[in-house]
Amino acid sequence: MRKALWATVMVALVSVSAGACATKKFVRTRVGEVNDKVSTLSKSVEETQERTRQNEQRIGDVDQRVTQVADESKAGIEKVSLRAEEIERATKRLVYEVVISEDQGNFKFAKSDLPDEARTELDRLVEQLKADPQGAFIEIEGHTDNVGTPEVNKRIGLERAEAVKRYLYETHQVPLHKMNVITYGEEKPIAPNDTRDGRAQNRRVVVKVLT
Repeated sequence: MRKALWATVMVALVSVSAGACATKKFVRTRVGEVNDKVSTLSKSVEETQERTRQNEQRIGDVDQRVTQVADESKAGIEKVSLRAEEIERATKRLVYEVVISEDQGNFKFAKSDLPDEARTELDRLVEQLKADPQGAFIEIEGHTDNVGTPEVNKRIGLERAEAVKRYLYETHQVPLHKMNVITYGEEKPIAPNDTRDGRAQNRRVVVKVLT
């Protein structure tokens, strides 16, 4: 009887041991499968990140090229427009012109305010235009002496020409598309800048009536 009981215990121990070994093997197998999947997913993520980086670089290159082409196109259009304006001016005929300068009691040094004397001159000009319009076009040039920097003189010349344009539009309703404003600053003097009288002559606005 004792021998039979002992044999039964041994069989049970062997069965339990065999079951434990099978469970460990199963776990190792499953862990290995999970590790393989994680490795595969990691590789896929890295490939996706690399593709994303390459796509972003391509998009950046395309954006840069588009910007470059746009800038080149804009510069080309501006160049063509300037050339067209030059041709248009060259083909127009000067009918008459009015010069508004400081030596005639008009623009003061570094100022762009339109004096009463200048308004009178412009009123006469408009009266002539009304009498003989002929599809006239008005070009308004701003000039200065050479005192100060070229940049400042360009700005003052433009402000003086704009003051004349504004007066013609607001007071006489001359259409804006019939007027063109340009500043030459100190680039086109009509008298020496080394004398007081010469500088006064150079501080001027020239209003040209063209057809």
